[in-house]
Amino acid sequence: MDESAKHIPLAERMRPRTFDRLYGQDHLLGQGKILTQLIEADRLVSLIFWGPPGSGKTTLAYMLARHFDLPYTFFSAVLSGIKEVKEVMASAESHKRMYGKPMVIFIDEIHRFNKAQQGAFLPYVERGDVVLFGSTTENPSFEVIAALLSRTKVLVLNPLTEKALSQIIDDALTDKEQGLGKLGLKLDEEVRKMLTDYANGDARRALNTLEIASNLVKGKTITVEVVQEALQKRILLYDKDGEEHFNLISALHKSLRNSDVQAALYWLARMIYAGEDPLYIARRLVRFASEDVGLADPQALTVALHAKEAYDFLGSPEGELALAEAVIYLGSAPKSNRGYVAFQKAVKDVEQSPQEPVPLQIRNPVTGLMKDIGYGKDYAYAHDFAFGTTDMETFPDRLKGRIYYEPGGMGFEKDVKKRIEWWESVKQKIRGEREGKKG
Repeated sequence: MDESAKHIPLAERMRPRTFDRLYGQDHLLGQGKILTQLIEADRLVSLIFWGPPGSGKTTLAYMLARHFDLPYTFFSAVLSGIKEVKEVMASAESHKRMYGKPMVIFIDEIHRFNKAQQGAFLPYVERGDVVLFGSTTENPSFEVIAALLSRTKVLVLNPLTEKALSQIIDDALTDKEQGLGKLGLKLDEEVRKMLTDYANGDARRALNTLEIASNLVKGKTITVEVVQEALQKRILLYDKDGEEHFNLISALHKSLRNSDVQAALYWLARMIYAGEDPLYIARRLVRFASEDVGLADPQALTVALHAKEAYDFLGSPEGELALAEAVIYLGSAPKSNRGYVAFQKAVKDVEQSPQEPVPLQIRNPVTGLMKDIGYGKDYAYAHDFAFGTTDMETFPDRLKGRIYYEPGGMGFEKDVKKRIEWWESVKQKIRGEREGKKG
């Protein structure tokens, strides 16, 4: 390693340069998987990389650009505005005219761009002047405009497994050019487990901790005590991708869940004071409203979304009060995660059997052939019946009778429970009457 490289963080030095060293994303790069197919077909398309910090989003973008031998430029949505976007797009357009090749534009944290900024990319992506790469830790369905999503392919990167993190640690310990190989360091399984547990799926976090430990160790063996000291040094500073970031958002979320308004306000203030992006906090409040308050108070989601919009409109410091008011509302609201649990049950059924056929009676017979083979046969139009419902089966056959959502007794969910029970009683009555006529 030359002298200048010593000042480059280990996590950056160990960034994989070949696809076989990008561990933990076999669902994208394995045999027959999407990226492997694109590489074999020598065809690159615009991509959105969605995954948690340290899962390899930026690394994968670098490798793809190099593999396809395309010029590329990387910039951050946090630091760039619409002026920089237009300048880069103009440069890409000029390059395409001159050399006939598109330029890869990589936007880190693309969700930080507003709708107008994201929209500025559209004509260049459509004309093929650029291949757009965007990375995000947030759900692109909510944070990337629909027009851009329709012109890109979203790749979901998984948090790195313990096995993948262990492979990354081994590479760093043995690589004599870019890693720590010349130091001859060793660690036992207990220490390895500490590093992988702390990393929580994040390669950068694992390597940063390993690098600090390598500077603290006296001999050749990294011990539990050395790693503990390294971890203490890591959390002295607030790192938006590091431990304290997750500790504080966890404290805010769990205080809200426990209906402790005062503590929740304290953790909100701590995060803002530490320099956390208020829009990240707002997104977490929206998530909390749907996941933890749910239908116990449907208004909670509206309050959280309005707080996000208010901050987006006002900025700091004025917009922070909207976040505080949302925290007070959410903390004091009745809580129910029944909707969240119900949806997870439904998702599990879909994962286990994703191809359950849609019952013929609720298929739409858009052609004569479809009608002839039974599409829409026996469909009962609910509005034509006395109570606005029927006992028609709308589940796939194998899932008949499934119960996903079981309302609780908090807040508005008590009314939801009464509504569901009433609808079910009506259906049973209709079913009974129909069976009686058959008899």
